[in-house]
Amino acid sequence: MLKIIPVATFDCVVFGATGDLTLRKLLPALYYRCRDGQIPAESLIIGTARSDIGVDGFRRRAAEALRDHVAADDLTPEAMDRFCARLRYVSLDAAQPDGDWEALRKLLAPDRVRVFYLATSPELYGPICRNIGRADLVTAESRVVLEKPIGHSLASAREINDRVGEVFQEPQIFRIDHYLGKETVQNLLALRFANSIFERLWNTDVIDHVQITVAETVGLEGRAGYFDKAGVLRDMVQNHLLQLLCLIAMEPPVSLEADRVRDEKLKVLRALRPFEPHEAAALTVRGQYTQGAIDGKPVPGYLADLGTNEPSTTETFVALKAEVCTWRWANVPFYLRTGKRLPKKVSEIVVQFRALPFSIFPQDAADWQPNRLIIRLQPEEGIRLEMMTKDPGPGGLRLSPTGLDIRFDRAFNVRFPDAYERLLMDTVRGNPTLFMRRDEVEAAWAWAEPILEAWASRPDHPRAYPAGTWGPTASIALIERDGRTWHEDIT
Repeated sequence: MLKIIPVATFDCVVFGATGDLTLRKLLPALYYRCRDGQIPAESLIIGTARSDIGVDGFRRRAAEALRDHVAADDLTPEAMDRFCARLRYVSLDAAQPDGDWEALRKLLAPDRVRVFYLATSPELYGPICRNIGRADLVTAESRVVLEKPIGHSLASAREINDRVGEVFQEPQIFRIDHYLGKETVQNLLALRFANSIFERLWNTDVIDHVQITVAETVGLEGRAGYFDKAGVLRDMVQNHLLQLLCLIAMEPPVSLEADRVRDEKLKVLRALRPFEPHEAAALTVRGQYTQGAIDGKPVPGYLADLGTNEPSTTETFVALKAEVCTWRWANVPFYLRTGKRLPKKVSEIVVQFRALPFSIFPQDAADWQPNRLIIRLQPEEGIRLEMMTKDPGPGGLRLSPTGLDIRFDRAFNVRFPDAYERLLMDTVRGNPTLFMRRDEVEAAWAWAEPILEAWASRPDHPRAYPAGTWGPTASIALIERDGRTWHEDIT
C-alpha cells in the first residue's frame, strides 16, 4: 500500500478551466488525490475561463470529465461528491485587467498556499501573471505553474520568463514537464545513484550508445492550430526528450536538494555539442506522416488531419544524433527519435553496452547480443536488463539473451499515481526538484534553435512516412551508418 502524505491546505486556481488539459489531466489527477485523502477538506479548486457556465456548470463538466478519463472502478459517488464539493468557478478573461478579479479574490483564503495553474497558451502567461500581480493576489506562499512549451524560440522563452519573473520570484515558478513525474523517470535517480553496480558502468568505457524513443500512435487530437506552428521538435524534443537525456547523462548531485539536481542537468544541456548549419542534413531527420494503417485500421495523412491541401513543412517525426561533450560520455552517441502516427505508443530509454572484446565460446554457440538496459516509461513502466545466459538442458552449450524484468505494477501490486498527481502535490509542497528552472529552459532552446534555423534555410520538405511505420527510412540510415540499429523489439 502506498503511503499517502497529506499536504497543507491550499487553493488551486486553474486558468483555462474548460480546456482539454484541465478536463483530461488536471481534474482527474486532483480527483485521485482527493479520493485518497491527500487533499484537505478545506482546500478549494477554482476554475476560471471566459465561459459563463457558473459553478454548477463547471461541476457538471468536471463530473463528465471524470467519467471519461478515470477508470470506472476508481469512481464512486461518494468520492465524486466529495471532490465536486471543492470546486468553485469564476467567469474571467484572465488576459484582461478589467475582469472580475474581485470575485476570485473573495474565494482565496489569505493564509493558504495558492497555486495558480496556467493551462492556457504560452503567449498568455505574461498577461495573466501581470493581472494576478495587479489584483494583489500573490503571497509569499503562492506558486505559478507553467505548461510547456515555454515559448517557441529562445527569444520568446526569455520574454515569457521575464514577464512571469516580474510578478513571481524564481522559486515560486514551476515549469512543468509531466514526463518528469513518471515513476520510471524518478527511478532513474535511484537506479543510477542508489546502485553502485550501474554507476560504475555508466561511462564511455562500457556504454556503446543510448537511444531515447517517444512514440505516439495518435495524430493531431484537436491540436492542429498549435501543432502546425510548433512541430514535434518544439513540442517534444526541446523539453521531454532533452530532460530524459539529462537524467541519463548527469553527474551525481551532492544531494537531492532541488537546485543541486537541476545544476547537474544544466551542465548536461550546456555540454551538448551544438549543431553547425551544414550538419543538420546528416545528423537530423524530419518526417511527416501520410495515410496508412495503425492496428489494422486506416488513418489519414497529416494534411488531411489539418484539413488542407496546401503543403506544410511542419515535422511530425524527428530523429537525431546528439553528443554530450564530457569525459564520461566522449564517443557515446545519443540517438533521439519521436513522432506521431507510429506503430506503438511507447516511451523508453535503451542503454546499449559495448560488445564483448573477446569470447571464449564457440562462434555458433549463440546469436550474440551485447547487454542492454531498457527503461520503459510507458505503457508499462519498468526496467529490463538483457544478458546472455545458457539455455537449459543437455546436448551442448547454447546461449541466448534473457531478460531480468522488473514491471512496477507486478512488483509492487499498487496503482501508481499519474505524473500530474505527483507534480501537482509537489507544487503545493513547494518542491521544485522535478520542474525546470529558467536557465534549463533557455539552455535547451539554445541547443534546439540552430536545428530549426538549419531546417528553415533548406528548400526540402520533411520526408514522408506512412502512418503505422517507424518514420522515414532516412532515420534508419541515421543510426545504421554507425553500425547500430534502433531497438524495435517492443511488445
